[in-house]
Amino acid sequence: MIVAQGLTRPQPRSRAARKGGQSLPAPFALRCGALLIDYILLTAIVVFGTLVARILGGGARAAGNSAETAGILFAIAAAIINLGMLPGLFGVTVGKWATGLRIEMVDGGEPGVGRAFLRHFVGYPLSFIILGLGFILVAFSMRGRGLHDIIAGTVVVREGS
Repeated sequence: MIVAQGLTRPQPRSRAARKGGQSLPAPFALRCGALLIDYILLTAIVVFGTLVARILGGGARAAGNSAETAGILFAIAAAIINLGMLPGLFGVTVGKWATGLRIEMVDGGEPGVGRAFLRHFVGYPLSFIILGLGFILVAFSMRGRGLHDIIAGTVVVREGS
């Protein structure tokens, strides 16, 4: 607890796995696996929408064209929910949940929706623009933080058991 001017305020509780009082950073390979799961999910939505569009007559008919558009819009909505809302509210994406990882603030608190959007929709593109070097930082930094984590003030840790 933090005591300031006689008032006590509870510190953010981390649900991260701990060793010697320190939260365990997520291994680089496990983070890559979580990201792969997230992007396979989003790609599967677009592929399914395209298949439905082709079954309905391809891009030439209105039904096929609108089904393809609906699939793309659904994938965008899924990306916003999976990469922005879920990490902001619960600290996980579908991929991170499946691999037992979670996103936290450096102090152990929940990142919040704004930080999650900053991390995924600003930090990820910046990491790609510099030829993936922002992601490679994860493998070589002490706390396993990439450029997107540094920008948002977050860290990816193993989920506590």
